[in-house]
Amino acid sequence: MKFIITIFLFYSFITVKAQTSQDAKPFIIGETRILKSTILNEDRTLNIYLPEGFDKSKSYPVIYLLDGSANEDFLHIVGLVQFYKMQFNMPDFLVVGIANIDRKRDFTFHTDLDDLKKDYPTTGYSGKFMEFIEKELQPFVNKTYKTTETKYIIGQSLGGLLASEILLKKPSLFTHYLIVSPSLWWDNESLLKEAKNLLDKQKEMNPYVYISVGLQEHKTMVKDAEEFAEVLKKAKKSKLKIDYMPLENENHATILHQSISEAFKKLFPFKA
Repeated sequence: MKFIITIFLFYSFITVKAQTSQDAKPFIIGETRILKSTILNEDRTLNIYLPEGFDKSKSYPVIYLLDGSANEDFLHIVGLVQFYKMQFNMPDFLVVGIANIDRKRDFTFHTDLDDLKKDYPTTGYSGKFMEFIEKELQPFVNKTYKTTETKYIIGQSLGGLLASEILLKKPSLFTHYLIVSPSLWWDNESLLKEAKNLLDKQKEMNPYVYISVGLQEHKTMVKDAEEFAEVLKKAKKSKLKIDYMPLENENHATILHQSISEAFKKLFPFKA
């Protein structure tokens, strides 16, 4: 009898284990790749969202997401992309989340201000990071996947500062700039003060630029975002399209998700 009970329990265990193994499957939304950067002299992690039904033979537009680590903004931005594809007129996108190693280093340009150098001891390498995006990251993505000419960048705070610098210095790197609460206060607002001259040097600019800020943020952040939008609007670039959207109830912690949702709503209207 004991033998029969033992056999019964053994097979019950095997059956439950088999059912559990069959029921539990990985939930996969993309893949992670490592890009060995010669320019930055380090390996960079890329989190890449592949849309449902991803087809290797099809070409896709790409969203490049700063602060794109798995524990940063990658998952909730991908959620918005999936939602706006499902409910609105948003096409399938690849999302390339650039995981951070040292965002204070990569997203800021040089400063001589002692307080900033003390608080940001590794600062000043945004030029290198822009070179990495242009010469290594985008070519890698274009080689690994079939892509269209449509390239978005999303950046908030220091990421917004970097996106603003790219717009002013290398605008052709992206077709769409979604800039949220840019830290234009950096280096006593030197990039904002230089913006007009930098724009004048660009022969032609035709990207779409969306700038947003939360009205519950620091007053300097709000002022600088509004001023930057005004400088761009007055730049006399006929093909440059600007949308400025202050969000009344958002602060620096809550602004990104809601802001990108509003940007997608503008760009991809609801399916009637």
